[in-house]
Amino acid sequence: MLGILSGITAVILSAGIGNGARAEVRDQINELGTNILVVSPGSSTDSSGVRLGFGSASTLTRSDAEALANSEVAPDIAAVAAVSTTNVSVSAGETNWTTTLTGTTPSWQEVRSREVESGRFITEEDIENAAAVTVLGPDTAEELFDGGNAVGQSIIYNGHTLKVIGVLEELSSSEETSNNDLAIVPSSTYAQRLIGGSDRDTVSSIYIKARSSDTLSAAYQEAETLLVNLHGLSSSDDADFAIASQESILTAASSVDQTMTVMLGSIAIISLLVGGIGVMNIMLVSVTERIHEIGLRKALGARPRLIRRQFLAEASILGLAGGILGVVIGIGAGAIVPRLTDTRFIASPTASLAAIGVGIGVGVLFGVYPASRAARLAPIDALRSE
Repeated sequence: MLGILSGITAVILSAGIGNGARAEVRDQINELGTNILVVSPGSSTDSSGVRLGFGSASTLTRSDAEALANSEVAPDIAAVAAVSTTNVSVSAGETNWTTTLTGTTPSWQEVRSREVESGRFITEEDIENAAAVTVLGPDTAEELFDGGNAVGQSIIYNGHTLKVIGVLEELSSSEETSNNDLAIVPSSTYAQRLIGGSDRDTVSSIYIKARSSDTLSAAYQEAETLLVNLHGLSSSDDADFAIASQESILTAASSVDQTMTVMLGSIAIISLLVGGIGVMNIMLVSVTERIHEIGLRKALGARPRLIRRQFLAEASILGLAGGILGVVIGIGAGAIVPRLTDTRFIASPTASLAAIGVGIGVGVLFGVYPASRAARLAPIDALRSE
């Protein structure tokens, strides 16, 4: 039964992690928006010579975003928004909250397809004046103002007072995403008044919206070609930036999902096989120990099929017990997974019921031989056996 239990646990973990990975993909695509490309900076090297990951360099600028927004050069690009982000602690009265401070332009609203629930979004005038204003995500407004009207109120970041001019509509997302928890400020305010530093012109990423899903590939090529030329590179192979689309995110996440599923699925199959052999051995021992009982029942008129059914029922009960315990342990282990790793786990009722069914099936399958052996025993031989 231990083998069945281990196998079912692996099945539940495999299904839950797979569901979590698929949910992550949906959330990322949902957060990204439709017909969107995201340009990220390339990698950099630290002082010790270690090459860091993509996004660690400062290779994207507002000038890049302005060039990409030129419809004469990139006709398949509908809108562009340069974005700079950092996690900060803000306060309103006695309430403190950690959120994502986002410096961007008015085009962000079009690119990300976000509506304002109350108030207004930032304008070009706000950009020109480096206005001390902010548009809050619904979660941020909820936390800072306890569900009250945030528009017209003020928040404080690092000694700077920012007037709340709007609150975004809520966008469905998981707890892992930051769609609803952010504070948007004009890009000029972000660079000149709040963050500053020597790289005021650099940005964290550039969001590009294609004119339609049919022109997404063309927009990708236009953006890549333009940035290669702007950065003085010989080819895209030397690119100091990376462009991601919904398709690339889906492909990468699906690859990880498939790898995890295959790995855990293999463990499950091996464990179930071992568990099935264990059930068969237990049932064979049971047949040997109860040979007198079998002989007596057959001598009293019990038909072979009744003996067979009895032992198959006992084998299925072992499989059922292993299946139920495996599901319970699998769900319990799945609850711990997010605490130890960045992997999400979403339990599946369908997978749980199927896993229990598999446990019963394994018990019955590997109980056939012991049950048949018990059914074939001759009463006289069984009664003579010691």
